[in-house]
Amino acid sequence: MCPQATTKWEYVQPVFILDYLNNLPFTLSTDISSYIYVPTIQNPLVSEDCLFLDITVPKKVFDRTKAKKSTGKNLAPVLVWIYGGGFVRGDKTDENPRGLVERSTVAGHDGVVFVTLNYRVSKTITVCCQNTNVSQTGAFGWLGGDSVTSDGTANAAFHDQRFALDWVNKNIHLFGGDSSRVTVMGGSAGGASILHHITAYGGDQGAAPFQQAIIQSPGWVPVISKEAQEETLQEFLGFLNVGTIEEARTLSSDKLIAANSDQIATKSKWGEFTYGPTVDGTFVPALPGQLLLEGKFDRNVNVMVTHVADEALIFTSPESYKSTGLASQMSNFIPNSPKKVTDYILDVLYPPVYNGSYGYKDSVARSALVLSDMLFQCNTDYINRAFEKTYAYEFNIPPALHGQDSSYTFYTTGEPVINNTDVISALWSIRNATVAMAMQDYFLSFTEHGVPKSSLAPTMEPWAPRAQLMRIEHDNIQPAHDSTNNPRCRFWQEATASYSQ
Repeated sequence: MCPQATTKWEYVQPVFILDYLNNLPFTLSTDISSYIYVPTIQNPLVSEDCLFLDITVPKKVFDRTKAKKSTGKNLAPVLVWIYGGGFVRGDKTDENPRGLVERSTVAGHDGVVFVTLNYRVSKTITVCCQNTNVSQTGAFGWLGGDSVTSDGTANAAFHDQRFALDWVNKNIHLFGGDSSRVTVMGGSAGGASILHHITAYGGDQGAAPFQQAIIQSPGWVPVISKEAQEETLQEFLGFLNVGTIEEARTLSSDKLIAANSDQIATKSKWGEFTYGPTVDGTFVPALPGQLLLEGKFDRNVNVMVTHVADEALIFTSPESYKSTGLASQMSNFIPNSPKKVTDYILDVLYPPVYNGSYGYKDSVARSALVLSDMLFQCNTDYINRAFEKTYAYEFNIPPALHGQDSSYTFYTTGEPVINNTDVISALWSIRNATVAMAMQDYFLSFTEHGVPKSSLAPTMEPWAPRAQLMRIEHDNIQPAHDSTNNPRCRFWQEATASYSQ
């Protein structure tokens, strides 16, 4: 497991969400610094030596491989999972693939080979390299800025992922998998990672290391400015009480991991995680939205893209109850935005009109919609419009919060079904097993044949030309218009493209 971190605001956020959804007042402080920080004990599995992957193989496929009877004709499709976690935590064991793999073997199917991979989260310094030929660059997982790129690699975690995907392409046949039929799948930070691979190098250095992608709720806070990247680096060095990266590289792994955890916990603003992808001029030459707009991506990937109905409520600050709360949080997410742009966002695109005509009826929902568009939902719109053909769905089982669909994605037959509307139960439990199996059918059919189908629900039609997606509800799955196909997302794509130049 790679080094992990958790922000202080995440410990308070569940209280705010429960209070808001239950129409109760939020009585705790909105000042993150007022909460006591107690460093957590790291899981003993945590190590900088963490770049491993797991492979789950259906028995029929495994036995055929073991008997050396695998040929190009009977190799199984491959599904690679890239986990989320805000780019500061997560590991390859976060989700149990058993249910999904078992579902792939129903009705006599051989099934899929399922791979989960680790990549460096938070920010880690590579510990190198006795008796190896690895270059001692001391790359940081998500650090950017000139101090890093002058003697290291920005966005090193993307290179971790690319290295693992290359390994899959070279070796998965040994486990019965077909390297010519690789589908990558990931949610949140995992989905954002996949989008960055599709736009890697602006599409100028060959195809992505996969043929298909299932991108769920792709979201991250863009870090464009090298000055901001450098400030974050210097802050980290301050936690280590050193002045340079070279000095940091001489410290023990324990000290680096502790400083990483302390910085992310105490310095992350509400809804943020301090670290994540940066525009580095090479692997990430510009924001993915801009690259998609300019046609600088791998057009040959077959894509399925998804989002939940309320992506950003769990990242919304309780200050959004106040009239100034949205402007305050926006200034954190997009610092140095010109006043005329901010005024246009707050007064024209998302005005404080709470009659429902703009999609919200209170100030919290207004803030959540702005952040949903800016950080999550519009990313899916950029993808749908950039590709000639995609498949899309919206997960809309209340409360339909970010990450809630993961329980359905990895449902195992026989799991308890919770038939109530309790918020916490709804987030981590299944309310309708048939819906979960239909979703899994979509993923698996797409992985095997390139088209999402299920005997339990309608076949998913391409998104274009009618901006159509499949809406997944508690007791219904049906086609609907994609509400993210709107002028707000056009604005965000063009504005962030301009902002990044």
